[in-house]
Amino acid sequence: MADSRVPDQPRWGIAPYFIVDDVVGTANFYRDELGFRYERFWSDPPSFCMVSRNGVIIMLSQLERSGLMRPNHSVDPEGDAWDAYVWVDDADALYREFTAKGVTIARPICDQVYGCRDFDVEDCNGYRLCFGQPTDGG
Repeated sequence: MADSRVPDQPRWGIAPYFIVDDVVGTANFYRDELGFRYERFWSDPPSFCMVSRNGVIIMLSQLERSGLMRPNHSVDPEGDAWDAYVWVDDADALYREFTAKGVTIARPICDQVYGCRDFDVEDCNGYRLCFGQPTDGG
């Protein structure tokens, strides 16, 4: 009998690229507040870093000219304009972790009509990240 399983497909990924005014301060925020890690900074003085957690990577880039950050919600302050949506295994546990650390919660956790349970946080630059997981209705 032939093996009917589908062979492993190549995994795809994406890494949001956030322009920041202080790459070291931002990387440390992601490490200390959001539980990400980083290996190194690039350039001298530092101008680039990649932070990661559970396979999610976010690129942080500090340009020579400051003031160029533009979180999506700055264009649509009344909307739900995320800068990244991060799929997680347990949104409730992560929500508890972040609230215990005093992370700015931009929208509390709730079940959504699109079949996810999620919440929004705002980083030290105003970028909005939504962390969510599919629900049974998704």
